[in-house]
Amino acid sequence: MFDDENEPKRKKPYQLGQKIDELSVGDLKELIGDLKAEITRLENEADAKNKSLGAAEALFKS
Repeated sequence: MFDDENEPKRKKPYQLGQKIDELSVGDLKELIGDLKAEITRLENEADAKNKSLGAAEALFKS
């Protein structure tokens, strides 16, 4: 059948508030990078939605 020992172990996704004391320094640095990238993605989406909202409001004020 399948040889699970040769499969790379998948990390569980980080949950906000998750216990972090068991993570290694490398895992923490990787997580920090991932979270910074996610923050940037969220900020970009919020900016795009804010611009769309502003354009819609300007259209209806005319």
